[in-house]
Amino acid sequence: MNVHSPLAGQVALVSGGSRGIGRAIALKLASAGADVAIVFHTGQEEAESTVGAIQALGRRAVALQADVSDPESVAEAFTEFRKTFSRLDIVVSNAATGVLRPVLELNAKHWRRCMDTNALALHTLAREAAPLMPNGGCMIGMSSMGSNRAIPHYAFIGASKAALEALVRSLAQELGPRGIRVNTVNAGVVDTDALKYFPNREQLLDESLKRTPLGGALRPEDVANAVYLLCLPEAGRVTGHTLVVDGGFCISG
Repeated sequence: MNVHSPLAGQVALVSGGSRGIGRAIALKLASAGADVAIVFHTGQEEAESTVGAIQALGRRAVALQADVSDPESVAEAFTEFRKTFSRLDIVVSNAATGVLRPVLELNAKHWRRCMDTNALALHTLAREAAPLMPNGGCMIGMSSMGSNRAIPHYAFIGASKAALEALVRSLAQELGPRGIRVNTVNAGVVDTDALKYFPNREQLLDESLKRTPLGGALRPEDVANAVYLLCLPEAGRVTGHTLVVDGGFCISG
């Protein structure tokens, strides 16, 4: 272990950590010295690949299969987690789901699935994680610009992200006395596999490129870097905050 690594000796848990932005976050934290547990729902091969990549960086890693929308499933994953790790310093609630349809074509089942996976999951993870964080630490919820903007076919996902950001503020208030900071990273348009399901994918990418003052496409690694910043000791007084990483897209009209 490099004792000069900023996160040396820390343990992180990243849900949805087997691919896309979650994988980038897991690898970034590992490269900074943290051991990492990733939670995945489907895609055993991808999960094992991510674990291998983390281990190649000289860090310990485990893959835990769970449906983060199901508290019982999460509890079982934490039972497995405790077989390898006795403490936890960083929790990233990144797993997300949703149905891309016009709002009037959505139903209550879609609503519950979005809310349970995208928002309530942070609460579920926090309940399991907090007892493992006696020395404080940080929790981060992953949001998107749909939390405060109307995006076609994104209604329920956007609503769940807005709920997530509100939940983060309350968790920050209540967990602060325990030394646990809770923040949100709100990402712009990132061209991951998930974006391929958007019927207006090309339009979103084109608009993002045109309106982003810093230019260029947003990468998963850019989002991971923002998560990393919030995990550093220098962010020790930052809590209840939503950090936007979009290259300036949202300030451009």
